[in-house]
Amino acid sequence: MRILGIETSCDETGIAIYDDEQGLLSHELYSQVKLHADYGGVVPELASRDHVRKVVPLIQKAMADANTTAQDLDGIAFTQGPGLVGALLVGSSVGRSLAYAWGIPAVGVHHMEGHLLAPMLEDSVPEFPFVALLVSGGHSMLVKVEGIGEYEVLGESIDDAAGEAFDKTAKLLGLDYPGGPLLAKLAEQGEAGHYKFPRPMTDRPGLDFSFSGLKTFAANTIRDADDDPQTHANIAYAFEEAVVDTLMIKCRRALKQTGMKRLVIAGGVSANKRLRASMEQMMEGLKGEVFYPSLAFCTDNGAMIAYAGMQRLKAGQTTELSASAKPRWPLDSLPGVN
Repeated sequence: MRILGIETSCDETGIAIYDDEQGLLSHELYSQVKLHADYGGVVPELASRDHVRKVVPLIQKAMADANTTAQDLDGIAFTQGPGLVGALLVGSSVGRSLAYAWGIPAVGVHHMEGHLLAPMLEDSVPEFPFVALLVSGGHSMLVKVEGIGEYEVLGESIDDAAGEAFDKTAKLLGLDYPGGPLLAKLAEQGEAGHYKFPRPMTDRPGLDFSFSGLKTFAANTIRDADDDPQTHANIAYAFEEAVVDTLMIKCRRALKQTGMKRLVIAGGVSANKRLRASMEQMMEGLKGEVFYPSLAFCTDNGAMIAYAGMQRLKAGQTTELSASAKPRWPLDSLPGVN
Protein backbone atom coordinates (compact mmCIF):
# COMPACT_ATOMS: atom_id res chain seq x y z
CA MET A 1 0.00 0.00 0.00
CA ARG A 2 1.31 3.45 -0.96
CA ILE A 3 -0.01 6.57 0.80
CA LEU A 4 0.32 10.30 0.26
CA GLY A 5 0.48 12.14 3.60
CA ILE A 6 -0.42 15.83 4.02
CA GLU A 7 0.28 17.82 7.21
CA THR A 8 -0.90 21.44 7.57
CA SER A 9 -2.01 21.78 11.18
CA CYS A 10 0.02 24.85 12.11
CA ASP A 11 3.08 26.52 10.58
CA GLU A 12 4.76 23.70 8.66
CA THR A 13 3.66 22.18 5.37
CA GLY A 14 4.69 18.51 5.37
CA ILE A 15 4.23 16.10 2.47
CA ALA A 16 5.39 12.48 2.26
CA ILE A 17 4.94 9.27 0.30
CA TYR A 18 5.02 6.10 2.41
CA ASP A 19 4.98 2.53 1.13
CA ASP A 20 4.29 -0.34 3.51
CA GLU A 21 6.90 -2.52 1.77
CA GLN A 22 9.58 0.02 0.84
CA GLY A 23 9.14 2.48 3.70
CA LEU A 24 9.43 6.24 3.32
CA LEU A 25 9.93 7.11 -0.33
CA SER A 26 9.96 10.90 -0.12
CA HIS A 27 9.57 13.60 2.48
CA GLU A 28 9.14 17.35 1.93
CA LEU A 29 8.86 19.97 4.64
CA TYR A 30 8.44 23.72 4.40
CA SER A 31 8.68 25.77 7.59
CA GLN A 32 7.05 29.17 7.99
CA VAL A 33 9.47 30.30 10.70
CA LYS A 34 10.72 33.32 8.74
CA LEU A 35 7.16 34.35 7.90
CA HIS A 36 6.08 34.50 11.55
CA ALA A 37 9.37 35.64 13.12
CA ASP A 38 8.53 39.36 12.92
CA TYR A 39 5.35 38.73 14.94
CA GLY A 40 6.95 36.58 17.64
CA GLY A 41 4.48 33.74 17.06
CA VAL A 42 2.21 32.09 14.53
CA VAL A 43 -0.32 34.35 12.79
CA PRO A 44 -3.14 31.96 11.79
CA GLU A 45 -4.29 33.83 8.66
CA LEU A 46 -0.74 34.10 7.31
CA ALA A 47 -0.16 30.42 8.06
CA SER A 48 -3.26 29.40 6.11
CA ARG A 49 -2.31 31.51 3.09
CA ASP A 50 1.21 30.12 3.03
CA HIS A 51 -0.10 26.54 3.13
CA VAL A 52 -2.23 27.40 0.08
CA ARG A 53 0.88 28.56 -1.77
CA LYS A 54 3.10 25.63 -0.82
CA VAL A 55 0.99 22.48 -0.53
CA VAL A 56 0.47 21.63 -4.22
CA PRO A 57 4.08 22.29 -5.34
CA LEU A 58 5.34 20.17 -2.44
CA ILE A 59 2.97 17.34 -3.38
CA GLN A 60 4.25 17.47 -6.95
CA LYS A 61 7.87 17.36 -5.79
CA ALA A 62 7.28 14.54 -3.30
CA MET A 63 5.55 12.43 -5.93
CA ALA A 64 8.31 13.11 -8.48
CA ASP A 65 11.04 12.23 -5.96
CA ALA A 66 9.22 9.00 -5.12
CA ASN A 67 8.70 8.23 -8.80
CA THR A 68 5.00 7.95 -8.00
CA THR A 69 1.95 8.83 -10.08
CA ALA A 70 -1.67 9.11 -9.01
CA GLN A 71 -2.25 5.58 -10.32
CA ASP A 72 0.39 4.26 -7.88
CA LEU A 73 -1.35 5.65 -4.81
CA ASP A 74 -3.77 3.61 -2.71
CA GLY A 75 -4.97 6.44 -0.51
CA ILE A 76 -4.42 9.92 0.89
CA ALA A 77 -3.97 10.78 4.56
CA PHE A 78 -4.40 14.35 5.76
CA THR A 79 -4.28 15.98 9.17
CA GLN A 80 -7.91 16.56 10.14
CA GLY A 81 -7.15 17.98 13.60
CA PRO A 82 -6.42 19.26 16.12
CA GLY A 83 -4.76 22.52 15.08
CA LEU A 84 -5.46 25.92 13.55
CA VAL A 85 -8.75 25.58 11.71
CA GLY A 86 -7.69 27.62 8.67
CA ALA A 87 -4.46 25.68 8.27
CA LEU A 88 -6.27 22.36 8.70
CA LEU A 89 -8.81 23.31 6.05
CA VAL A 90 -6.06 23.76 3.46
CA GLY A 91 -4.66 20.25 3.85
CA SER A 92 -8.03 18.58 4.28
CA SER A 93 -9.52 20.35 1.24
CA VAL A 94 -6.57 19.46 -0.97
CA GLY A 95 -6.42 15.89 0.31
CA ARG A 96 -10.14 15.22 -0.14
CA SER A 97 -10.18 16.91 -3.56
CA LEU A 98 -7.29 14.80 -4.86
CA ALA A 99 -8.87 11.65 -3.45
CA TYR A 100 -12.10 12.45 -5.31
CA ALA A 101 -10.29 13.30 -8.55
CA TRP A 102 -8.06 10.22 -8.43
CA GLY A 103 -10.76 7.83 -7.25
CA ILE A 104 -8.94 6.67 -4.11
CA PRO A 105 -9.95 6.73 -0.43
CA ALA A 106 -8.97 9.49 1.98
CA VAL A 107 -8.58 9.35 5.74
CA GLY A 108 -8.35 12.17 8.26
CA VAL A 109 -5.55 11.66 10.79
CA HIS A 110 -5.36 12.93 14.36
CA HIS A 111 -2.26 15.12 14.59
CA MET A 112 -1.19 13.75 17.98
CA GLU A 113 -1.69 10.15 16.84
CA GLY A 114 0.75 11.01 14.06
CA HIS A 115 3.32 12.13 16.64
CA LEU A 116 2.61 9.10 18.82
CA LEU A 117 3.33 6.74 15.92
CA ALA A 118 6.31 8.69 14.53
CA PRO A 119 8.84 6.33 16.22
CA MET A 120 7.41 3.55 14.01
CA LEU A 121 9.25 5.20 11.11
CA GLU A 122 12.59 4.16 12.65
CA ASP A 123 14.50 0.89 12.35
CA SER A 124 13.95 0.04 16.01
CA VAL A 125 10.25 0.33 16.81
CA PRO A 126 8.45 -0.04 20.15
CA GLU A 127 6.13 -2.97 20.68
CA PHE A 128 2.69 -2.42 22.16
CA PRO A 129 1.78 -1.71 24.90
CA PHE A 130 3.72 1.36 26.04
CA VAL A 131 3.37 4.74 27.73
CA ALA A 132 3.71 7.75 25.42
CA LEU A 133 4.79 11.24 26.46
CA LEU A 134 3.63 13.67 23.78
CA VAL A 135 5.28 17.06 24.19
CA SER A 136 4.90 19.82 21.63
CA GLY A 137 4.12 23.53 21.41
CA GLY A 138 0.42 23.01 21.95
CA HIS A 139 0.17 19.73 23.85
CA SER A 140 1.72 17.89 26.77
CA MET A 141 0.11 14.57 27.59
CA LEU A 142 0.79 11.10 28.90
CA VAL A 143 -1.03 8.30 27.12
CA LYS A 144 -1.38 4.61 27.85
CA VAL A 145 -1.15 2.89 24.46
CA GLU A 146 -2.42 -0.68 24.07
CA GLY A 147 -2.50 -0.52 20.26
CA ILE A 148 -3.31 1.86 17.42
CA GLY A 149 -6.47 3.69 18.45
CA GLU A 150 -6.44 2.10 21.91
CA TYR A 151 -5.50 5.16 23.92
CA GLU A 152 -6.14 6.20 27.50
CA VAL A 153 -5.08 9.74 28.35
CA LEU A 154 -3.46 9.53 31.78
CA GLY A 155 -2.63 13.21 32.13
CA GLU A 156 -2.43 16.38 30.05
CA SER A 157 -1.80 20.12 30.18
CA ILE A 158 -4.27 22.18 32.16
CA ASP A 159 -2.71 25.41 30.85
CA ASP A 160 0.57 26.01 28.98
CA ALA A 161 2.16 22.99 27.32
CA ALA A 162 5.89 22.37 27.76
CA GLY A 163 6.80 23.64 24.31
CA GLU A 164 4.67 26.74 24.78
CA ALA A 165 6.43 27.49 28.08
CA PHE A 166 9.80 27.09 26.35
CA ASP A 167 8.82 29.57 23.64
CA LYS A 168 7.33 32.13 26.04
CA THR A 169 10.32 32.00 28.38
CA ALA A 170 12.68 32.35 25.43
CA LYS A 171 10.81 35.48 24.40
CA LEU A 172 11.23 36.88 27.92
CA LEU A 173 14.97 36.28 27.52
CA GLY A 174 14.97 38.27 24.28
CA LEU A 175 15.47 35.26 22.01
CA ASP A 176 14.06 35.11 18.49
CA TYR A 177 11.08 33.01 17.37
CA PRO A 178 10.81 30.05 17.61
CA GLY A 179 12.44 30.36 20.98
CA GLY A 180 12.37 26.80 22.37
CA PRO A 181 15.40 25.45 20.48
CA LEU A 182 17.29 28.71 21.08
CA LEU A 183 16.61 28.54 24.81
CA ALA A 184 17.91 24.95 24.88
CA LYS A 185 21.05 26.09 23.07
CA LEU A 186 21.52 28.98 25.51
CA ALA A 187 21.06 26.57 28.43
CA GLU A 188 24.13 24.62 27.25
CA GLN A 189 26.19 27.67 28.27
CA GLY A 190 24.54 27.93 31.68
CA GLU A 191 25.85 26.74 35.03
CA ALA A 192 24.04 24.71 37.65
CA GLY A 193 23.34 25.99 41.16
CA HIS A 194 22.58 29.64 40.45
CA TYR A 195 18.79 29.34 40.31
CA LYS A 196 16.24 26.83 41.56
CA PHE A 197 12.94 26.70 39.68
CA PRO A 198 9.84 24.85 40.93
CA ARG A 199 8.74 21.48 39.53
CA PRO A 200 5.04 22.26 39.03
CA MET A 201 2.39 19.81 40.23
CA THR A 202 4.92 17.19 41.31
CA ASP A 203 4.11 17.65 45.01
CA ARG A 204 0.63 16.22 44.56
CA PRO A 205 -0.80 13.01 43.07
CA GLY A 206 -1.80 12.83 39.44
CA LEU A 207 -0.31 13.02 35.97
CA ASP A 208 -1.57 16.38 34.68
CA PHE A 209 0.85 19.13 33.68
CA SER A 210 0.90 22.87 34.36
CA PHE A 211 3.70 25.08 33.06
CA SER A 212 2.13 28.55 33.22
CA GLY A 213 3.34 29.08 36.80
CA LEU A 214 6.85 28.05 35.81
CA LYS A 215 6.76 30.63 33.03
CA THR A 216 5.65 33.29 35.54
CA PHE A 217 8.46 32.25 37.90
CA ALA A 218 10.89 32.66 35.00
CA ALA A 219 9.46 36.10 34.18
CA ASN A 220 9.95 37.28 37.78
CA THR A 221 13.46 35.82 37.90
CA ILE A 222 14.45 37.54 34.65
CA ARG A 223 12.99 40.85 35.85
CA ASP A 224 15.02 40.79 39.06
CA ALA A 225 18.26 39.40 37.56
CA ASP A 226 21.23 41.15 36.02
CA ASP A 227 20.85 41.75 32.31
CA ASP A 228 23.96 39.97 31.07
CA PRO A 229 24.51 36.92 28.81
CA GLN A 230 25.81 34.55 31.49
CA THR A 231 22.93 35.30 33.84
CA HIS A 232 20.47 34.63 31.01
CA ALA A 233 22.26 31.35 30.26
CA ASN A 234 22.03 30.34 33.94
CA ILE A 235 18.31 31.12 33.98
CA ALA A 236 17.80 29.11 30.77
CA TYR A 237 19.69 26.20 32.36
CA ALA A 238 17.52 26.26 35.49
CA PHE A 239 14.31 26.57 33.48
CA GLU A 240 15.16 23.68 31.17
CA GLU A 241 16.23 21.57 34.14
CA ALA A 242 12.88 22.20 35.84
CA VAL A 243 10.86 21.23 32.75
CA VAL A 244 12.88 18.06 32.17
CA ASP A 245 12.70 17.03 35.83
CA THR A 246 8.93 17.60 35.85
CA LEU A 247 8.44 15.48 32.75
CA MET A 248 10.64 12.73 34.20
CA ILE A 249 8.75 12.64 37.49
CA LYS A 250 5.42 12.35 35.67
CA CYS A 251 6.72 9.66 33.30
CA ARG A 252 8.06 7.62 36.22
CA ARG A 253 4.65 7.83 37.89
CA ALA A 254 2.87 6.78 34.69
CA LEU A 255 5.15 3.78 34.21
CA LYS A 256 4.63 2.70 37.81
CA GLN A 257 0.86 3.19 37.55
CA THR A 258 0.59 1.11 34.36
CA GLY A 259 3.31 -1.42 35.18
CA MET A 260 4.88 -0.83 31.77
CA LYS A 261 8.58 -0.79 30.87
CA ARG A 262 8.43 0.90 27.47
CA LEU A 263 8.28 4.66 27.05
CA VAL A 264 7.77 6.58 23.79
CA ILE A 265 8.58 10.29 23.68
CA ALA A 266 7.43 12.29 20.65
CA GLY A 267 6.55 15.82 19.56
CA GLY A 268 8.75 18.85 19.01
CA VAL A 269 10.13 18.97 22.57
CA SER A 270 11.32 15.35 22.22
CA ALA A 271 14.26 16.73 20.22
CA ASN A 272 15.62 18.37 23.39
CA LYS A 273 19.05 16.89 24.20
CA ARG A 274 18.74 17.11 27.97
CA LEU A 275 15.32 15.49 27.90
CA ARG A 276 16.60 12.58 25.83
CA ALA A 277 19.68 12.04 27.98
CA SER A 278 17.70 12.23 31.22
CA MET A 279 14.98 9.87 30.02
CA GLU A 280 17.52 7.35 28.79
CA GLN A 281 19.25 7.42 32.17
CA MET A 282 15.92 7.02 33.98
CA MET A 283 14.80 4.10 31.82
CA GLU A 284 18.15 2.39 32.23
CA GLY A 285 17.67 2.57 35.99
CA LEU A 286 14.15 1.16 35.62
CA LYS A 287 15.47 -1.60 33.32
CA GLY A 288 13.13 -0.39 30.59
CA GLU A 289 13.37 1.03 27.08
CA VAL A 290 12.77 4.48 25.65
CA PHE A 291 11.99 5.26 22.00
CA TYR A 292 12.05 8.51 20.02
CA PRO A 293 11.50 9.54 16.43
CA SER A 294 14.57 10.82 14.61
CA LEU A 295 15.08 14.58 14.84
CA ALA A 296 13.56 15.09 11.38
CA PHE A 297 10.26 13.60 12.58
CA CYS A 298 10.01 15.24 16.02
CA THR A 299 8.39 18.37 14.61
CA ASP A 300 5.29 18.32 12.39
CA ASN A 301 5.82 16.32 9.19
CA GLY A 302 3.96 14.48 6.47
CA ALA A 303 5.67 11.13 7.07
CA MET A 304 3.98 10.52 10.41
CA ILE A 305 0.61 11.42 8.89
CA ALA A 306 1.16 9.05 5.96
CA TYR A 307 2.12 6.22 8.32
CA ALA A 308 -0.80 6.75 10.69
CA GLY A 309 -3.20 7.06 7.78
CA MET A 310 -1.91 3.87 6.21
CA GLN A 311 -2.69 1.92 9.39
CA ARG A 312 -6.28 3.15 9.37
CA LEU A 313 -6.78 2.64 5.65
CA LYS A 314 -5.50 -0.92 6.00
CA ALA A 315 -8.19 -1.46 8.62
CA GLY A 316 -10.82 -0.21 6.18
CA GLN A 317 -11.34 3.14 7.89
CA THR A 318 -11.97 6.11 5.60
CA THR A 319 -13.21 9.68 5.96
CA GLU A 320 -16.21 11.04 4.10
CA LEU A 321 -15.23 13.59 1.48
CA SER A 322 -17.77 15.97 3.03
CA ALA A 323 -16.02 15.84 6.42
CA SER A 324 -14.59 19.05 7.82
CA ALA A 325 -11.56 19.91 9.92
CA LYS A 326 -11.55 19.26 13.67
CA PRO A 327 -9.61 22.00 15.47
CA ARG A 328 -10.48 20.26 18.77
CA TRP A 329 -10.44 16.47 18.78
CA PRO A 330 -9.85 14.29 21.89
CA LEU A 331 -7.21 11.64 21.23
CA ASP A 332 -9.04 9.00 23.25
CA SER A 333 -12.14 9.34 21.03
CA LEU A 334 -10.43 7.60 18.11
CA PRO A 335 -11.59 4.11 17.07
CA GLY A 336 -9.25 1.17 17.40
CA VAL A 337 -7.60 -0.67 14.55
CA ASN A 338 -8.29 -4.39 14.52
